[in-house]
Amino acid sequence: MPVVLKHEGFKYFFFSNEGQPREPLHIHVRQGERTAKIWIEPTVAVADSYKMTPKELKEILGIVQAQKDLIRRTWNEFFGS
Repeated sequence: MPVVLKHEGFKYFFFSNEGQPREPLHIHVRQGERTAKIWIEPTVAVADSYKMTPKELKEILGIVQAQKDLIRRTWNEFFGS
């Protein structure tokens, strides 16, 4: 489970096995039981969330938008894309 970054107690990561065929570029975010899945392409958007507040999701989307190049680069390095 490669961790891309950590911010204010939230861990941003992707799973080593992202399905067959692999799902499009996305990132998972977790803090305790609270989770979210964020699509990176074609646009940064919430795919799914559990126990996240609208305020948290808004902040997470901003962080993902600002770090999408890092997320994309890490994804491509890990999966060899």
